[in-house]
Amino acid sequence: MLILAESGETLRLFAEHPWWVGLGLLGELVFMARFVVQWVASERAKRSHVPVVFWYLSLLGTLIVLIYAVWRRDPVFILGQSLPVVIYFRNLVLIYRHQEVEPAQATAAPPRGGQAS
Repeated sequence: MLILAESGETLRLFAEHPWWVGLGLLGELVFMARFVVQWVASERAKRSHVPVVFWYLSLLGTLIVLIYAVWRRDPVFILGQSLPVVIYFRNLVLIYRHQEVEPAQATAAPPRGGQAS
């Protein structure tokens, strides 16, 4: 009975607010796509690999779902989607900071100590 009541509520919500429900579903699809991207990248690399696009999809999907959760005024849903936004953004910052350091290290002069002339 509970499942039927919930599906009735879902159908009513979709009928009354198709754009909002569509936005929430889009957010979930974007979020799920990150797993497919990571899976394909790992298969190609023949090892576990998390490409940068994984973090962009994570951030975008979570932001879309968070917008939907705020519209729904669901505190549990809002709390569950808020912290990951910070984590995904921070991962992107760390990735780009690391990329900026690598080229600088590659162009630096090699250390002199211990090398024969």
